[in-house]
Amino acid sequence: MSALPPPDDKLSDDGLDSLFASLNRASGIVAAVSGGPDSMALMHLLARWRARSDKPPVLVATIDHGLRPEAADEAAFVAREAAALGLSHRIMVWTGDKPSTGIQEAAREARYRLLVAYARKEGASHLVTAHTLDDQAETVMMRLSRGSGLSGLAGMRPETDRQGICHARPLLDWPKSRLLDLCHGQGWPFVVDPSNASEDYARVRWRRLMPLLAEEGLTAERLARLAERAAQADAALDLTARKALACAAPVLAEGGLSFRGGILADEPFEIALRVLELALAQAGLDLDNSRLNRLESCTVRLREAVRAGEGLRLTIAGALVRLGHSGQVFIAPEPPRRRGR
Repeated sequence: MSALPPPDDKLSDDGLDSLFASLNRASGIVAAVSGGPDSMALMHLLARWRARSDKPPVLVATIDHGLRPEAADEAAFVAREAAALGLSHRIMVWTGDKPSTGIQEAAREARYRLLVAYARKEGASHLVTAHTLDDQAETVMMRLSRGSGLSGLAGMRPETDRQGICHARPLLDWPKSRLLDLCHGQGWPFVVDPSNASEDYARVRWRRLMPLLAEEGLTAERLARLAERAAQADAALDLTARKALACAAPVLAEGGLSFRGGILADEPFEIALRVLELALAQAGLDLDNSRLNRLESCTVRLREAVRAGEGLRLTIAGALVRLGHSGQVFIAPEPPRRRGR
């Protein structure tokens, strides 16, 4: 857990060094700044950190999703504030057709696609966002409501790989109120996005419920602690599953991946589940988190077939999974379906 800085008028060098320690090794840093208080605080803190000594370059990026008429003015506001801090700034616009449903998810995917592409273009190794403790708590509750597994309940990680770019969230254990107080105390201007108050979006509805949950003891801090513990357990199980798959003698060939299927029956169900998921990933067929139920169903069927000594064919996430009578599992891309079948 990173340490909160001293009072607003005494932000220490040590506090900033501790907060951004993981960024020292970066070749360059893209900071995603929308103009809200969280991201504006992040931008100012990064500017102070970088100004003190020889630090990696910081490039500020704002995404105009084209969903609100005010968005262009907000991006221009961030550009002016970044320039006043001596930081480079880039505005990127999400163009093309917008979906009629799932707009926030689509906007999120577009945002990260643009940010990662920009980081690559500029030779930056790190992308930094201003996700907070409150964001983490909301994420955990939303995933809990969808029946997510342990990996989902681990919430957002302090660092995530995005196609070779390290996505860092240095403010993940800071409450939003702390950043808002910091903006007010330091005189850092920010904008207010009206969509953050629209109950058309699930995250906003969950945000409205959080004070009621906190009254019963389910505070943002406790939800974040749950995520941290889930992440620790998830990492331990993932390591065990990787060792189990390695013991199953996996062979990666041009046509796909094969391994001894007995491992699926010998290991506890959670490990077998992860072995199958890892095998799919190694075969180049990453499984979307939303397909957890399908992965569980396939694991159950494979375990039963292994124990019965039977063959089995099934498909999942664009993959054909075949269990031979010898007990060997083969995973390969599902062949194209013929028209009319």
